[in-house]
Amino acid sequence: MLNIIRIKKAVFYGYHGVLSQEQSVGGRFEADVDMYTDFTAAAKEDNLTRTINYEKVYQCINRLTLEKKHYLIETLAVLIADELLDRFGNIQKLSVRVIKNNPPLGGVVDCVEVEVIKTRDEREREKQALKLTT
Repeated sequence: MLNIIRIKKAVFYGYHGVLSQEQSVGGRFEADVDMYTDFTAAAKEDNLTRTINYEKVYQCINRLTLEKKHYLIETLAVLIADELLDRFGNIQKLSVRVIKNNPPLGGVVDCVEVEVIKTRDEREREKQALKLTT
């Protein structure tokens, strides 16, 4: 069975962007994460250890958002996706959306959003390819 656990509109203050003002003043960012997993056993047993602890997922996203500045939110989205797949073995597939609110585009724009969709198999192939090049 395939189930989905979603974290929606997790809000962070970060320093991501190409412009120096974005990297010094910062701005509000949001993240949405859809984690495809099978939580049948967890639900049957009512046992947190048999599913994905979304508090730990949030902490991981928060750390990645705050620990380093990135020019691109695309970079941040890929880092979040890879870290979650690496840390949580029961995620089979995920979708990570990073939203940048009020981007400086020279006009009124509510937000820009990027999305990364990745499976566990894709992540494992990437890690294997990286080992072959090092």
